[in-house]
Amino acid sequence: MAAYPDDSFPYQGLLPKKETGAASFLSRYPEYDGRGILIAILDTGVDPGAQGLQVTSDGKPKIIDIIDTTGSGDVNTSTIVKPKDGIITGISGRTLKIPENWINPSENYHVGLKNGYEIFPKTLRERIQKEKREKLWDPVHRNCLAEACRELDEFDSTHTSLSQVEKIEREELQTQVEMLNSMEKKYCDSGPSYDCLVWHDGETWRACVDTSELGDLSNCSVLRNYSVAQEYASLGLSEMLNYSINVYDEGNTLCIVASGGAHGTHVASIAAGFFPDDPERNGIAPGAQILAVKIGDTRLSTMETGTGLIRAMIETIKYKCDLVNYSYGEATHWPNAGCICEVINDAVLKHNVIYVSSAGNNGPCLSTVGCPGGTTSSVIGVGAYVSPDMMVSEYSLREKLPANQYTWSSRGPCADGALGVSISAPGGAIASVPNWTLRGTQLMNGTSMSSPNACGGIALLLSGLKANGIGYSVHFIRRALENTAMKIEGIEVFAQGHGIIQVDKAYEYLVQNSLMPTRNLGFNVFVGNQRGIYLRDSPNHASPSDHGVAIEPVFPEYAVNSERISLQLHIALTCNASWINCPGHLELMNQCRHINIRVNPSGLREGVHFTEVCGYDTTAPDAGPLFRLPITVTVPLRVHESSGYELVCSDVPFKPGQITRHFLEVPYGATWAEVTVSSLSSDVSSKFVLHAVQLEKQKAYRTNEFYKFISLLEKGSCSEAFPVLHGKTLEFCIARWWASLGDVSVKYTISFHGIVCTPSQLHINAADGITRFDVISTMKYEEVAPLISLKCWIQSLRPISTKTRPLGPRDTLPNNRQFYEIILMYSFHQTKNGEVTVSCPLLCELLYESEYDSQLWMLFDQNKKTYGIRRCLPASVFSEVG
Repeated sequence: MAAYPDDSFPYQGLLPKKETGAASFLSRYPEYDGRGILIAILDTGVDPGAQGLQVTSDGKPKIIDIIDTTGSGDVNTSTIVKPKDGIITGISGRTLKIPENWINPSENYHVGLKNGYEIFPKTLRERIQKEKREKLWDPVHRNCLAEACRELDEFDSTHTSLSQVEKIEREELQTQVEMLNSMEKKYCDSGPSYDCLVWHDGETWRACVDTSELGDLSNCSVLRNYSVAQEYASLGLSEMLNYSINVYDEGNTLCIVASGGAHGTHVASIAAGFFPDDPERNGIAPGAQILAVKIGDTRLSTMETGTGLIRAMIETIKYKCDLVNYSYGEATHWPNAGCICEVINDAVLKHNVIYVSSAGNNGPCLSTVGCPGGTTSSVIGVGAYVSPDMMVSEYSLREKLPANQYTWSSRGPCADGALGVSISAPGGAIASVPNWTLRGTQLMNGTSMSSPNACGGIALLLSGLKANGIGYSVHFIRRALENTAMKIEGIEVFAQGHGIIQVDKAYEYLVQNSLMPTRNLGFNVFVGNQRGIYLRDSPNHASPSDHGVAIEPVFPEYAVNSERISLQLHIALTCNASWINCPGHLELMNQCRHINIRVNPSGLREGVHFTEVCGYDTTAPDAGPLFRLPITVTVPLRVHESSGYELVCSDVPFKPGQITRHFLEVPYGATWAEVTVSSLSSDVSSKFVLHAVQLEKQKAYRTNEFYKFISLLEKGSCSEAFPVLHGKTLEFCIARWWASLGDVSVKYTISFHGIVCTPSQLHINAADGITRFDVISTMKYEEVAPLISLKCWIQSLRPISTKTRPLGPRDTLPNNRQFYEIILMYSFHQTKNGEVTVSCPLLCELLYESEYDSQLWMLFDQNKKTYGIRRCLPASVFSEVG
């Protein structure tokens, strides 16, 4: 007989608060629950109808405005019509009857048309298409096909010798069957088309979307801009997609705002959800309000664009938000630079906006942090941590494991030496999701979840500070977070940063140090144009090296000149590493001062080594470091010809979540590496991540990255190969998956091989009959089997037209800096169906680091049929002949 179940449930692990000190803070200060704090959620959009996102703990509207900055919800409503006898004709051609109770003094209606699938999230679109096909198409089509087959069969059974007329009749029946079969394959659901009306009622703009598709406007919702009255409606009972509206350009543009994915609602629920009848489900800061900004473009499967991000920061500043949560990011070719990062820096430094962002989900190798979370100085990057309570509540593991960082959580340091990860927070939660998902809550994990957890924790701090009239700056808050974070033993600094956020301790720090003269100061610490010292390749380890370090105080925007004049800091410099030699003291005033640091890695063993040079105010050493200079050195292992250019590791034990790193100097001539992993355990199957990264200057880590998730059965093995660059340090990381239970031992081998093909890329011009290439084995005997296939046909195009114009109010920064757009039109002919990839060499693969706002390209045929819309990153689109 089964044991009687325990009637208790570990609710504390569903949306973790205890691990970060948020629970103890709220029990001590229940009124400092985020009240008075506005958080901008820059994400896929937030569903205002989702559970827990209606009001704050003190009764205010939870979401003060919902804005789409991507343009994916925009509708051109520049066509103006007047009703005749209460009737107008919509852009679709439908007859639209104006209800008598509508107030429109001018009788001018702006009309437009929107295809519903342009605003539907991908998963919703697929669900609706499936439902419509199963309910509306399949029954009728199957009946017609069966009837056509039956008629053809009856004809064949009753006609043996066919006359000319009967042959034509049979051919007609056969064609019907073939056409019905063809229609099954070519079935296409283009989606609903909504007529849209916009008008001014004498006080404000209003809009109506004909969700009936019948012109029956009396049963459709009339909405005002969401900020006016927090109004929203649903596109239908099947869709359950809630939407709101915003009207721009004096009625000429209607924006239908709907969530593009479940991600943004989940993030908002973690940060600030409020459940008055079920407080266990509350977010971290249930009293905080939300500005929901959709930066995930539905046309691009919710990927971000520069335009969306910059518009979002304009709205953030306009609404005077206290915090930003940004659970997005990507690899960047160079850190801490670009138009987007400049706008973020301005918001942080000039408007005192605290910007919190996910560090990335691309671990476990080092230097895999994303932008902006792990690469931008003004942004607090958050790593993802998993606690024992989360393992039991969220993941239903059979046993509690020690606290750990998720295997996939991105690691620092940044390519320019900055630590990359500032703090960590729980990286998983079961929280609210949009209604169109047809579920109330969902488990999601990622640094996307750790960021709003930390952001909500910071909202608690700001709520307490504001309630007590204590001023703060972004520098003061960041220093409090980093100096009070709890370091978890066994987790490397590159993963957890300064540790797990501790809300209660950070608040005590802020209160105790609120009168310190240096509380609002920040510090720029640079080594040349780098933010740290990062020695990775072998030539840097031959002898000691000296590095000039510039240290400069940064004052808040509101600081008065007398504060700048009176600054006189007596700094003590410390470092606990024997291989670092630095000065002991520094006198710092409102001026950039320089010191010299010597790094001597010659005696360090193979592997990664990290330390920091910390600067303390000698009058308040207990307040922790005012600034830090991170120093990272990787010492690679050299594999020799005598070993067959192989590294063999035998009988290596792995516990859940354990990571082993190898830094290898890739031999000259090597072009690829092979790794073989074999399980030595006969009773445990296990999951591993194989990850390898080589860094090149001015190139993102993804340029030379290999990643493979493998499952090893008992006594099983797996082999993989990946390209390498000779002369560059290769980090190879083998990591046991964090939730893979049981201990296991493995053997793994890494071997290097080299074949050089000259030329490295074959280009066949039209007039070339024969193209020669040479193959050389540079390291050892290799067997080759050449196989050549024509992969792509490249056309160089010049624009056939160009137009430059300034954008509108949505694209004007607070300092009246105006963004412009240039529209280039290209024409080309495609002789057969195939994939088309548009590449603009100077702009491709640049997003956050780009000096331009953004790039967006659209592919049409001569009939204006849209084949695809893509952003700066190269991606192919299927195109037909034409």
